[in-house]
Amino acid sequence: MKLPFVAIVTPGSFVIPSAMSSSVELVVEHVAPHLVGEVRPVVFGRTGGRKRPLLETRRGVCYVRVPRPSPQAYIRNVSRKLIQYKRDLKLIQVENRPRFVRYLRRTHPKAKIWLVLHSITFISKRHIKRAELKVCLAAADRIIVNSHFLKEQVIRMVPQAKGKIRVNHLGVDPKKFISRWSEKGAALRQESFKLRGIEGKKVVLYVGRLIGIKGVHHLLQAMPQIITHIPDVMLIVVGSAFYGSDRVTPYVKQLHRIGRKMRDNVRFIPYVPHSEIPEWFRLADVLVVPSHINEAFGLVNVEAMATGVPVVATRAGGMKEIIEHGNTGYLVDASRLQDELALWIINLLTQSGQVELMGAQSELRVQEHFTWEKTAERFLNLYKTES
Repeated sequence: MKLPFVAIVTPGSFVIPSAMSSSVELVVEHVAPHLVGEVRPVVFGRTGGRKRPLLETRRGVCYVRVPRPSPQAYIRNVSRKLIQYKRDLKLIQVENRPRFVRYLRRTHPKAKIWLVLHSITFISKRHIKRAELKVCLAAADRIIVNSHFLKEQVIRMVPQAKGKIRVNHLGVDPKKFISRWSEKGAALRQESFKLRGIEGKKVVLYVGRLIGIKGVHHLLQAMPQIITHIPDVMLIVVGSAFYGSDRVTPYVKQLHRIGRKMRDNVRFIPYVPHSEIPEWFRLADVLVVPSHINEAFGLVNVEAMATGVPVVATRAGGMKEIIEHGNTGYLVDASRLQDELALWIINLLTQSGQVELMGAQSELRVQEHFTWEKTAERFLNLYKTES
C-alpha cells in the first residue's frame, strides 16, 4: 500500500536544507526524516545555486525546489507543483506564512491545509492586519504552534481560531549535541579549550542574533559585577545581526564598545553555521538568553540543555515552558534583568557542583520532552487523529 504524501511548504526565504537558514527551515529539516515510513514527506522550498537540483531526496525526504522571484510568485509555483501529488496527498502543511494558506485554499479548495506557526512575527500587526489574519486562519483546517504561549497569543488575536490550535514543542538531536559531561563530550571540550586558549575559564555563553530585542547589552552590562566575583570568567558572544552575514550594525558596534572595556573577559565570535554550534555549547558553563521579547520557543534553550548546560533566561514567552526554575536553570523577569541577571549567573557558577547537577537535569528533561523524534511522533499522532 502506498503511503500518503504530506506536502511541507517552507517560506522560501532560504534554501533547504542549508547550513545558513532561519529556525523554520532548520525545524523542517530535522523533523521531516522522522516522518518517513508513516507518510511520504515532500518539502517545497526555493531554488538556490547551480549545485541545487530542482528535485532531490535526502534521508528519505523528497525536496522540490521552485523559483522565488517574489513571495507571491513562489507560492504560485508551489501550488502548480502540488498538482503532481494531488492523488495521494494527505495534507498540505504550510510553515509560518498565513497568507500562503489563504492562497492555497483558493487553488486547492478540497485539500486539508494546516498552518504551522513558529513565532509571533508573521501574525503581528506589523506584517498583517487583524482582519486579513482572521481570513487566513479561517482557511486553515488546523493550526500547530510550538508553545502554549504562542497558542494564547493566537487566541488573543483571533478568538475564533481557538478550536483549531494544537501545541507541539520543538526539539533537538542529542546525537549532535553531545553532553559535555560524557566521556566523548569532555574530551572534545578540552580540545576546544586548548585550541582557543581559554583553559581554566568559566564560560558564559550567548548564541543568537545581535539585535536589541535579544537583550545582549544586558548581559554585557552585567559582566563587571560577574567579573568581580569570578575573575576567571569568559563571556563568549556567538552570532551576528543577520542570518548568514557578518554585516555590522550600530547596535553591534555598541556591543563591541562595551566588550572592549573587558578584553580579557569578553570574546565575540561572528556568525557560525548551525552545524558548528554544538562545539560552542560544550564550552559553556551556562547559556544566557536575556531576550526582551516573548519568544515563542527558543531552540537555543533545548540545544544547550541537551549538551548538559543550564540556562539563565528571561521569564518570557515559551521559555518558561522549557526551563524549570531552580532545576535546569534560572528564570528572570524581564523588568528585573538589570538587577538580577548577574546575581543568578554568579549564584550558579560559584556553587560547587551546581552546573553539573543542573546540567544533568537539563539533559534528562530534553530526553523526556524535547527531541526531534518526539516532535515528529506528535505530528504523526495529529496526522492520524485530526486530518
